[in-house]
Amino acid sequence: MSAPRPGRRVAALTIALLLTTTAACGGAPGRVHEGSGPADTSEAPSPKGAAVDPCALVTKQEAEKLAGTALDPATPVRETCTYTGPVTGPTAQVEIFVGDGAKKYLDIERDLGHTLRPLAGVGDEAYAEDEAVFLRKSDRWMSIRLVRLNDPAENREPLEELARRVATRI
Repeated sequence: MSAPRPGRRVAALTIALLLTTTAACGGAPGRVHEGSGPADTSEAPSPKGAAVDPCALVTKQEAEKLAGTALDPATPVRETCTYTGPVTGPTAQVEIFVGDGAKKYLDIERDLGHTLRPLAGVGDEAYAEDEAVFLRKSDRWMSIRLVRLNDPAENREPLEELARRVATRI
């Protein structure tokens, strides 16, 4: 397998930064939790009026399994949740976007010409690429993005499996 293209990583990191920054504007960050207790779900209403907590969609344990390493507690900001690897390493991060940010991320990936594979049987519509999965259930979009310094092909199956589990929680 070839090494990931540096330009692609920079573009993806820029997208993640823009989405996180945009989500942070106009609202205070939610409380930090580990995904095992009650969640603050006041920020992301679902199509039926019930709230969706991005940190409850992917628990800390699931994020750690996906990243293959221990991660710091969740950092929720409006419709996002980020689990980051400790500063001591290894480099790893799992990002969950719910709502308009997830759809915009998918649109940007398409605009950049990145290869998106359809995922059959996941939500109402789902796609995967090297470092992320996108899924829609009803009119709610969500994405899971994994940042690791490994061959992205190694992450394909774990990302797709997690997307299948998360689709049942929306």
